[in-house]
Amino acid sequence: MRVLHIISRLGAGGTEQQLRLLLRHLPVRCDVLALTGPGLTAQGIRADGTPVTHLTRGGGESGWSALPSLVRAVRSGGYDVVHTHLYRACVLGRTAARLAGVRAVIATEHALGERRIDGRPLTAGVRARYLATERLGTATVAVSAAVADRLRDWGVSSRRIHLVPNGIDARHFRFTPAARTAARARLGIPERDFVVGGVGRLVADKRFDTALRAVAGLPGARLLLVGEGPERAALEDLAVRLGVAGRVRLLGERDGAVAPADDRPAGLPGLLAAMDVLVSPSAEEAFGLAALEGLAAGLPVLHTVCPALEELPAGTAPGARRIGPGVAALTGALREQAAAGPRRFPVPEVVDRYDIARSARRLMDLYDRATSCGPDGCLRGAPVSLRMPQRGERGAPAG
Repeated sequence: MRVLHIISRLGAGGTEQQLRLLLRHLPVRCDVLALTGPGLTAQGIRADGTPVTHLTRGGGESGWSALPSLVRAVRSGGYDVVHTHLYRACVLGRTAARLAGVRAVIATEHALGERRIDGRPLTAGVRARYLATERLGTATVAVSAAVADRLRDWGVSSRRIHLVPNGIDARHFRFTPAARTAARARLGIPERDFVVGGVGRLVADKRFDTALRAVAGLPGARLLLVGEGPERAALEDLAVRLGVAGRVRLLGERDGAVAPADDRPAGLPGLLAAMDVLVSPSAEEAFGLAALEGLAAGLPVLHTVCPALEELPAGTAPGARRIGPGVAALTGALREQAAAGPRRFPVPEVVDRYDIARSARRLMDLYDRATSCGPDGCLRGAPVSLRMPQRGERGAPAG
């Protein structure tokens, strides 16, 4: 089986890192085509051995004018499956795949919120283009039950929706005191300083300005933001205006697939080791990958919205705590964390529940079914329970 993954961009965002992890676990030949020029994750995917090509060399995503080139690229590969990721790639990729004669076309919806999809406001035009091209596909994958519900609310048939949650490779985030020491030394952070962290694209909906304002209200606290995006300049200006520029570091894109070994403290796992608490003050989330990564690193996690955790039974992730929106709520929660002192939690069962190998197996099952039934729509989406298996049940963790 040959699979082509078409994605809008290959920076260091959660979706891009998710694709890289999946490629490591899918037991089929895969190629990747990005609608934009090279990014950090493109380098990593190539280093892992998967070919990557780019439809354009510039910074912007390709539009409809690139459709003929995309069709040629799909047709020339002789692919059995085309799998698209992110809004623009789903709209263009599903269309190109059908024009190229590919019978099995899968799309994963990673970034559908209540008000935006992949950063775009949910206008009538955006919704119409999405729904028109969704019907060209064989199946649409939702990364959380929340996304599946939103797709149904949009008018996507339940029989076309398949739930395959995002996953992580927890081994990369395993905490060690040596990784903490190395990362703090590299960043010039004293061992006893209280460090707040945030991970994600620097966009308005992530509300990292809330984290910055909360840290400004805690004398001596530091903030590390890992990610890149259009809000970077505004966050830098806010730090200056609040008089905390010396306590705030915007670290840009970092590789999430580098283990926190002593000689690699600058990767995301190493930076998580340097933190005392991870915050996710987002206005909306489709899944909440950063929260899971924080839990895998043993960090306390403060979040406002996180479907990955909220769709599971209470108590599944004892290190995570849901807080109210706004600066006051986050400031109070951080003050409590600072007073309690640094601590690491045992990695909770929820991390195993979202193991990337399990997500890859579900996708392979979908690929097999899609290539068997072809374009006539014989696939039927089935609800997939996110309930944690209990001991003694099939699929329950051992021990």
